[in-house]
Amino acid sequence: MSDNTKTGERSHDPRFPEKFLEFMRTGWGPSGLTDLVAVPQATRHAQRRDAVSQAFPGETLIIPTGAEKVRANDTFFRFRAGSDYAWLTGDYDPEGVLVLRPSSGGHDAVLYRHPRKSKDSDEFFRSAQYGELWVGRRYALDEMAALLGIECRDLAEFEAEVSKLQRDKARVLRGFDASVDRELEAEEAATDAEGNKQLTRDAELAAVLSELRLVKDEWEIAQLQDAIDITVRGFEDVARALPSDRSIRERLIEGIFGLRSRLEGNGIGYDSIVGAGSHGTTLHWITNDGATTPGELILMDMGVENKHLYTADVTRTIPVSGRFTPLQRQIYDLVHASQQAGMDAIKPGVDFAEIHQVCMRVLAEGLSGLGILPVSVDEAMDADSLVYRRWTLHGFGHMLGIDVHDCANARADNYRLGKLAENHVLTVEPGLYFQTDDELVPEELRGIGIRIEDDVRVTADGCENLSDGLPRTADDVEEWLATQRDKGPHIAGLE
Repeated sequence: MSDNTKTGERSHDPRFPEKFLEFMRTGWGPSGLTDLVAVPQATRHAQRRDAVSQAFPGETLIIPTGAEKVRANDTFFRFRAGSDYAWLTGDYDPEGVLVLRPSSGGHDAVLYRHPRKSKDSDEFFRSAQYGELWVGRRYALDEMAALLGIECRDLAEFEAEVSKLQRDKARVLRGFDASVDRELEAEEAATDAEGNKQLTRDAELAAVLSELRLVKDEWEIAQLQDAIDITVRGFEDVARALPSDRSIRERLIEGIFGLRSRLEGNGIGYDSIVGAGSHGTTLHWITNDGATTPGELILMDMGVENKHLYTADVTRTIPVSGRFTPLQRQIYDLVHASQQAGMDAIKPGVDFAEIHQVCMRVLAEGLSGLGILPVSVDEAMDADSLVYRRWTLHGFGHMLGIDVHDCANARADNYRLGKLAENHVLTVEPGLYFQTDDELVPEELRGIGIRIEDDVRVTADGCENLSDGLPRTADDVEEWLATQRDKGPHIAGLE
């Protein structure tokens, strides 16, 4: 390892003379933080760690957050903490590793982090990745321990600790930190008598973590509502800047929403989909290099990630001119009816898959009414057919939380093939998409893409639409758009 690497210098950094180094090491006053108290949610993080502990008694659990990813040369992508790690600790900085060690009371939790170096070390002015003159002040280990209510140790100690572990007594959340993955060799998946692959011990840890995250606590629901409320304001910003009589670029809309996201939240929760006209028929259109056209629709799938990493996921399809054409309204009303049917079916104990079937049947019946469906509705809905999906492709929705597609490692029986429970939060987002080159639909339908997506919480006897700050019916969308335009364009943060 070169001297440059040790000090955090880059190849193009200057070779400082010793007199400069000596000068930089002197004249700095104290900068310690005192009277720190644990953040209010620290008790919730401790409860979550206890729940994981109970699932794996007597085993060491290792949950890393990962490191910054290189974008080019010595520049990095903005870091986003690993979801499970953040859910268990409240720490959003890179390079942390949470270790739960077996103890008489269950597990002892230790958070290993890159420590703040004092001004006695040259790191504070020489390291572009860690130095406080480059990236700002970091919390010292004792400061972070006070804030998060968890013991914190130097990350350098982790390597010595992990080398002592027995592989059959430890589980690792893999895929976040290559150095951690290398320390404990990955297992190969076993197969059962029928030849089906079984979860490895590490994959079981990932699954349990996702399953524990399925039911949101009160604090998490408040975070989701915060992210959704900011998202509503972002949609209002866009509507107020969207002209009815001329074109604007999709990337302008993306940027307007991104400004609100960055101003009030952590940023966008995922790349914004801004599909003007026929671009709305591309499910994950994130190129956003088109422009609006009066008389056409614009589909916007956008969500804010709040400061605690909880994410909204909302889609609205609106008429650029301010009014739906009769045909646009007909398709919009069909999608809305599908979404409403799905929401009406949501309650604890209902199969997740049943909500999908309810939404899709409404779409299939609508396609049949349009004369598009080549078979009966029942045949189209049959698992061996599904021809209706040519015009919808995706499912009705997904779980939502600290990830936009939350709890993705949960086992099918507890999620996709499982039942809804109170305080699950999920999206309901049916859509219809008629491609410009689809010769099986009337020409007037080609290029129309419509999706309506809302974020709902499962309640004791139904569901609550957390994103009802935005309109859903065609009439309400038109009225809302007119109201926003009357207010006139503005810059987020100056209101």
